[in-house]
Amino acid sequence: MKRNVGKVDRIVRAVLGVVAIVLGAVAGGAGLIIGGVVGVALLGTALTGRCMAYVPFGINTCSLEERSKA
Repeated sequence: MKRNVGKVDRIVRAVLGVVAIVLGAVAGGAGLIIGGVVGVALLGTALTGRCMAYVPFGINTCSLEERSKA
């Protein structure tokens, strides 16, 4: 599978993923579940470099250099 998430996008997703998990843990209850799910999804896309939500819209935030590496 080709990457469609660029370097800056991946960094932002990783940071937001960690923030979502922390905020969910602080909120507790349903917030923990929602924060956990959102955080894990963001971290997963940051780690893999692939976002399935981008595919139907043809979005690709990778630079030309990143595209040639994958």
